[in-house]
Amino acid sequence: MKNPISAAQMTEIITAKLSHNFGVTPQEATNEHIYLALALVVRDLVQNLRRDFEEDVRKKQGKQVYYLCMEFLMGRSLKNNIYNLGLCHVVDEALKSFEVKTETLYEMEPDAGLGNGGLGRLAACFLDALATGGYPAMGYSLRYEFGIFRQKIVDGWQTELPDNWLPGGDVWLIPRPEQTRIIKFEGQVKDWWDGSYHQVEHINYTSVEAVPYDMYVPGKDGEGVSVLRLWEARAPGLDMNLFNQGDYLRAMEQNSMAEAITKVLYPSDNHREGKSLRLRQQYFLVSASIQDIIYRHLSEYSSLHNLPEKAAIQLNDTHPALAIPELMRIMLDECGFGWDEAWDIVTKTINYTNHTVMKEALEVWPEDLFAQLLPRIHQIVQEINNREGAQMMTATGGNTQMVSDMAVISYQMVKMANLSVLGSSSVNGVSKLHSQIVKDTVFHNFYVVTPEKFKNVTNGIAHRRWLCQSNPGLTNLLTELIGDGFVKDASQLAKLKAFEKDSTVLKRLQQVKRENKERLAAYVKKQNGVILNPDSIFDVQVKRLHEYKRQHLNALHILSLYQDLKDNPNLDIQPRTFIFGAKAAPGYFLAKQIIRMICKLSEVLENDPAVRDKLRIVYLEDYRVTLAELLMPASEISEQISLAGTEASGTGNMKMMINGAVTLGTLDGANVEICDAVGEENMFLFGMRTPEVENLQRSGYNPQVYYNNNHRLRRAVDAVRQGFAGATFDEVVHALLGADQYMVMADFEDYCRAQSAIDAVYADPAKFNRMSLRNVAGAGIFSADRAIADYARDIWHVSPLK
Repeated sequence: MKNPISAAQMTEIITAKLSHNFGVTPQEATNEHIYLALALVVRDLVQNLRRDFEEDVRKKQGKQVYYLCMEFLMGRSLKNNIYNLGLCHVVDEALKSFEVKTETLYEMEPDAGLGNGGLGRLAACFLDALATGGYPAMGYSLRYEFGIFRQKIVDGWQTELPDNWLPGGDVWLIPRPEQTRIIKFEGQVKDWWDGSYHQVEHINYTSVEAVPYDMYVPGKDGEGVSVLRLWEARAPGLDMNLFNQGDYLRAMEQNSMAEAITKVLYPSDNHREGKSLRLRQQYFLVSASIQDIIYRHLSEYSSLHNLPEKAAIQLNDTHPALAIPELMRIMLDECGFGWDEAWDIVTKTINYTNHTVMKEALEVWPEDLFAQLLPRIHQIVQEINNREGAQMMTATGGNTQMVSDMAVISYQMVKMANLSVLGSSSVNGVSKLHSQIVKDTVFHNFYVVTPEKFKNVTNGIAHRRWLCQSNPGLTNLLTELIGDGFVKDASQLAKLKAFEKDSTVLKRLQQVKRENKERLAAYVKKQNGVILNPDSIFDVQVKRLHEYKRQHLNALHILSLYQDLKDNPNLDIQPRTFIFGAKAAPGYFLAKQIIRMICKLSEVLENDPAVRDKLRIVYLEDYRVTLAELLMPASEISEQISLAGTEASGTGNMKMMINGAVTLGTLDGANVEICDAVGEENMFLFGMRTPEVENLQRSGYNPQVYYNNNHRLRRAVDAVRQGFAGATFDEVVHALLGADQYMVMADFEDYCRAQSAIDAVYADPAKFNRMSLRNVAGAGIFSADRAIADYARDIWHVSPLK
């Protein structure tokens, strides 16, 4: 950081904050007072750095990046900000005079759980990389009052509790009420011709205020700072007419409906009310953000004609797709542009990242609901559909089936993915395999017509957070061996390969892993009351609970291994600790059943003294960023076992890899590129490849064939059918023996083979440690810094200011 401060100065500033903000002396201050005071000090420092950065942007008229996403899984900010500002030692020394440890204050901060999983964490990692790279950037999302729910496991069943993160978390948010925007829902649209101009007026609408709060994200050394602008929904005021008439409930109801928009992240949408709220959330986000972007641009340039040269808007998945018609609305209705000129500017400014290869997961809305909530946007989307449909008829030589597949509105449904592709300059997948599948299947017709739009940017992680901060033992060892250049340039991790035959280094690598495992074991003992064996293999699967991620494949293997041990108690296997962490969507019943099956199987193992020293399951409740920071350094086997062709990329695979875990996985998503980076010999690969999956699907997949012809599989499935630990799992059995959409049964045998290979290799510590070292050395390509450089060069066409 420029002009670093001393420990004495830091002590003085914290003391001043305690007095000015809380009216206490250091002797009177509680740990909470000190946490808040320190957070305010750090926030002020970052705010000043951002002010300097923005001034530099203005002087150089740099191109701005705007990143729109429904979720940013930020986790905690205090530790990350102190590290990136280079103030770790200063803060440690300063806090000695307050008789409190820095780690104690870190633990007081709640996770900002404003995201569901990999998508939201990717967005958070990108803000760090944008700042570190010196790119002027703002993220836009919602200030959810309650983030992703807190998960409580009760008798094996997931229960959702509200995640009230703002107490302790809002210290990082700076309100900007003077930049409030007005969002309009419902009502009617009047339009008429006034001479040669088409006039449009939105009447009888319901308005909601969008109040911005800014969170700052400094890059390494603080030379660049990103801003995450979070919008809070508020009613524009109390309807005094209703209130004075005595209709108090209706007066309050209007306020409550407005504020519900930013109450909860991802409300369940398996009913019309839930769909309505989600659609309101999405339009609220994009309308506020696009208004803000236009205001910022016009304040600087007073014209929108140069918007594509000065702004790049990235849609992270389809949730912000309404940015396309909203930008059209502003240009048509408020700025007087004609359609063709407005569409040209919009499609040169906006870009779209796709995050799913499964067509059933691509977002659609009932057209009647869409038209009711967003009447003007519906008109514009209809016009996009008509005009682009006519152009596609020409481009495809009149192929009506292709044009129908590319339509934005079809069978009374509005297709957000098609809107995103049509309205974007660039469409990218998030791994090489995923990007190819996008071209071959999901958007094949679009690719045939506009192949130049389609690109790939493989995901990346903020390695300074997931390695340097989360794993200080490994970071210190790396610094000693290869220098500290990898902190800013992750590609330098490749230098570690020079030590793969150095037995002393391999043993030290093993010792670091052992210490991290002991740290995790201490947490598990405190939280779960279970004593883990640090000499066992820590086999980890942590990610969103979904059938395609196949946690039930993992569980089936554990169950079959338990059955093998019961048959032969003297079976010579390496002791195993299987660690799960996952949240299921509240309305996803089968996913909750899979959680229950894993938890109940854990009970069976824990209550059987004959096996629990060899086989143990730990289900980590309420998996979140802070817990992941503890878990990733302790992981030894990284379970990435989705059916080939279903996972877009994954980022947990990268976080575990950079911490020395060895991947057990299919060749799916970014696993393909991990394999390219480290070689098959440094992974445990299994399962069908994508073409084999497609062939089996075409020929007619029948899971019963595998059930009938594999004794081990049949016995495990039968045990699930019978139930255990007082629970039954009929839905899981039905999913496996019915459609088995993600082919658990087909991949089971090869998965067991790969698990046996792990057992054999782990018995040779030098060999396993060498594999671990090669994974760390090969992880540099998966840095978010590299991913952002790819976006900047190939999609945004923006240069760093530094």
